Amino acid sequence: MSVSAFSTSHRSSVISTLRAAGCVFAEDEADLILSTARTSSEVAVMVERRAAGLPLEHVLGWAEFQGLRISVDPGVFVPRRRTEFLVGLAAELAGRTAVVVDLCCGSGALGAALAAGLDQVELHAADIDPAAVRCARRNIAEAGGEVYEGDLYDPLPDTLKGRVDILLANVPYVPSEEVGLLPAEARVHEARVALDGGADGLDVLRRVTEEASAWLAPGGHLLFETSEGQVAAAVDAVERAGLAARVVSDEERYATVVIGTWSGPRSWRMCQRPEPMRRRP
Repeated sequence: MSVSAFSTSHRSSVISTLRAAGCVFAEDEADLILSTARTSSEVAVMVERRAAGLPLEHVLGWAEFQGLRISVDPGVFVPRRRTEFLVGLAAELAGRTAVVVDLCCGSGALGAALAAGLDQVELHAADIDPAAVRCARRNIAEAGGEVYEGDLYDPLPDTLKGRVDILLANVPYVPSEEVGLLPAEARVHEARVALDGGADGLDVLRRVTEEASAWLAPGGHLLFETSEGQVAAAVDAVERAGLAARVVSDEERYATVVIGTWSGPRSWRMCQRPEPMRRRP
């Protein structure tokens, strides 16, 4: 239904309830709830859930991302608007056609958004969380994508090896000891596996970079987000895996993206430091 389908007094009541619950953008949230709900009873349930602290996206059942309405089920990682910056960079690198893999795909928002901007795409996505996989399958269905359940590369078909043009890896990068400091909307209502990156936040990332060259096509790109404080270690992980690394930031969105480019096995061997010559006895 539209917001206008509900009375002004009803809208005011919703706003007052949300504001009393501490929702800073109560007016905007009220309009989203009223435009999503089909009945007054649904409005009441959604307002109650939001006032209880559930993320707005889980209350609505969707999140806006890169102009798309992405389905987001309870417990599934909510795509952050800052990650639109990563998708924009990937689109520039992909050209008009590409083989795309979205690792740690969550709702599938990154893959779906990138695919929407390409003329032709072969899209694959994977996540270890069954709830995320179910959600992603709905979101990337229009692009004809395939979603696999499993740990990182494990469930991907071997036929993808050496063919991937764009490897999106929205890996968890919050250090384990800092997960408890996250806002309750994330800490309580999103799967920990989508947030916890290990001791320094880069455990999952290192596993992604270690195998990236086996999956990327020559000239293919790995893209992932990280924090400013993790950039040096993240770049080191990319370069140790034989990829050329560059860092791109968007201060307005507080987004930092590392891009790793695979030149191919021949150039990688050429870049290796030669073994020192040994004198014969």
